[in-house]
Amino acid sequence: MIGLWNTHAQGYLLVLMAVTTVTFALPLFVAPLAWARLFHWRLPGETDLAVYFGRCLGAFVLIVDAVMLRAGATGEGLGFTFQVLLAVATLMIVVHVWGALQRIQPITETLEVCMYAGIFILTILFYPS
Repeated sequence: MIGLWNTHAQGYLLVLMAVTTVTFALPLFVAPLAWARLFHWRLPGETDLAVYFGRCLGAFVLIVDAVMLRAGATGEGLGFTFQVLLAVATLMIVVHVWGALQRIQPITETLEVCMYAGIFILTILFYPS
């Protein structure tokens, strides 16, 4: 099962990079509170910390997207990029399950468990040989 679609590894990275850049990285980096409202988060009166952490997370996703763009476009660092994606997907599953168990996040965040599980499975299927 691992690497079943490995011949399409670079294309997978380019598609995943485009989707995550548009739906997560740029919105979080540019307008984290607007993104939070869209995902049904309740915002506190004091939002400076939320904006700071949102931009930090957006910057992190932009870095991962840049790594995917480089590997997808050039083939350089393909194995490392897939390892990073598996680590990100795994830890994001943990973060979102934890938040769901504590009942401290909106349903949109809990549903992201499925998204990250899907990314994990797709990353395994496209894993380069």
